[in-house]
Amino acid sequence: MEITELNEQEIIRRESLKAMRELGTEPYPAESYEVTITTQEIKERFDPQLKNLEDISIAGRIMTRRVMGAASFIELQDQTGRIQVYIKRDDICPGEDKTLYNTIFKKLLDIGDIIGIKGYAFITNAGELSVHAREIKVLSKSLRVLPIVKEKEGQKYDAFTDPEQRYRMRYVDMIVNPQVREVFVKRTQIMNTMRSFFNEHGYMEVETPILQPIPGGATARPFITHHNALDMPLYLRIANELYLKRLIVGGFTGVYEFAKDFRNEGMDRTHNPEFTVLEIYVAYKDYFWMMEFVEKMIERVAMTLHNKTAVTLSDKEIEFKAPYRRLPMLEAIKEYAGVDVAGKDQKELREICNNLNIPVNSTMGVGKLIDAIFGEYCEKHLIQPTFITDYPVETSPLTKRHRSNPALTERFELFVNGKELANAYSELNDPIDQLERFREQVKLKDQGDDEAMFIDMDFVRALEYGMPPTSGMGIGIDRLTMFMTDSSSIQDVLFFPQMRPEKSGRGDQEE
Repeated sequence: MEITELNEQEIIRRESLKAMRELGTEPYPAESYEVTITTQEIKERFDPQLKNLEDISIAGRIMTRRVMGAASFIELQDQTGRIQVYIKRDDICPGEDKTLYNTIFKKLLDIGDIIGIKGYAFITNAGELSVHAREIKVLSKSLRVLPIVKEKEGQKYDAFTDPEQRYRMRYVDMIVNPQVREVFVKRTQIMNTMRSFFNEHGYMEVETPILQPIPGGATARPFITHHNALDMPLYLRIANELYLKRLIVGGFTGVYEFAKDFRNEGMDRTHNPEFTVLEIYVAYKDYFWMMEFVEKMIERVAMTLHNKTAVTLSDKEIEFKAPYRRLPMLEAIKEYAGVDVAGKDQKELREICNNLNIPVNSTMGVGKLIDAIFGEYCEKHLIQPTFITDYPVETSPLTKRHRSNPALTERFELFVNGKELANAYSELNDPIDQLERFREQVKLKDQGDDEAMFIDMDFVRALEYGMPPTSGMGIGIDRLTMFMTDSSSIQDVLFFPQMRPEKSGRGDQEE
């Protein structure tokens, strides 16, 4: 992004920056600044009777300022909130030289600047908890004007509310809309809760490759790059499944990874090309065990964040208390679409789709046709947490065949509020069957399905050494955060979502 012509306010701020230096104040000092307390801790700990916070040091950003001659008030914001600061000229400039106050503070500091304050806590005559400053230190000069939210007659204006600007300049969004930070605090709490849950069970957190020679573990279109030294194509991973299962082959009984995955597909309110997934694999377990494990994990997350299992999502109350409903996929289609697709071939399924006004194309095999019916007629009804189980073999090339129906697999997806949240299997550990499933995927790719899987012969070789019965599960951290924070868009739970290039050269709001 090129910096173009400066506006009037930016010119003034650069002149202030220069003037500070000429007066001997470095606006970007190199040394550390000791912060002894946060604004929230002041509010929690101060006792006006004891006057117990007599020597404190805080730092933050100036959000408002009122200069009234020899005394002034500012509102200082740090990560935990805001607090008023009272500044008296003779306190911070006890000698004859009043330059710090009269010039630097009154004229050269601006809203948005970051300063350090040393002083003590007290209650003003108006009854407001404040900090009385004994010392001010400039820590960082802001060269751009913040889009500060103002209120007049109960109406807010100049708010930083445009979604594209908020997502593109998240740093500004978090300054002027500090409540946004709470979503990301909760996101971290979600991941820490899950990590503790897995660690309590004795499972090990691991790391697997992001750059992969074969994009395996899911059906998706990958991003491709080129490795110059090896002169070979590499792919950003679409999933970490096959590497984690290699670790189960290697002797670990339980492994998990919080992974960045990448899929070169469309973007909407629930999809971003770069996203975070938790995948876990546990030896000697099946998908029935994994359903109970997932229920307990999500119930724990809800309790940690909300102290209850019922979570409000838009106008609905979602109950995350276990157990969740279990509904076979073909039964769901029968219940919500009113058709029986069991045992139907491609021709019959295309006819059913046509009768149901579901668009299809020549690249779609049996599995995708069934999935299209399910997506159109069933997903929107799955509001409360529901395990959809027993998917067709054609849509589940890495999944063990169902113990009572070889046309189906031991797979479930967890749906909440009409969206998939988690995907899990009894993992296929028969190397002969796995190779045949990969070959079927190649046929689909030849048929035009650009999301079909590649053959990963090294993974087949790993299975030939023997993998114990295993259950694996993947859950979208971004989507789980959306549900747990009542966020309507995935962009709201990503610090820096993918954006189109800026149209202008600056990326500013008009000032």
